[in-house]
Amino acid sequence: MEDVQASGSETVCRMKPSPAQRAARDRIAAELARAGLALPGTLTVRSYACGKPNCRCHADPPRLHGPYAEWTRKIGGKTITRRLTPDELADYQPLFDNAKKLRALIAELQDLTLEIIEEDSTQET
Repeated sequence: MEDVQASGSETVCRMKPSPAQRAARDRIAAELARAGLALPGTLTVRSYACGKPNCRCHADPPRLHGPYAEWTRKIGGKTITRRLTPDELADYQPLFDNAKKLRALIAELQDLTLEIIEEDSTQET
């Protein structure tokens, strides 16, 4: 990260991470490199009431239909929701878990970067 020129820019990054910060960066990078395939979007499991007024889902207490697993994501700026079968859910669950882990690692890397630049800016003033 030290003295790296941004692609397409004349801005030079002169961050000076501490040895501990470099070790944290390297650990995050190694975990990112080991990450497997991942699916974008959100997985939710829901139960629903239908539109039939005399159905059991409108009784007191209601007995809703489901649970149904739904995968929601953006494609070309549009929100798409797909209902998954139990077999698809079993197959895709590790991919959703990987995506969650990747998001957590990226957030950790961003927090580390903020920590480094905040320390740099206080040392410069």
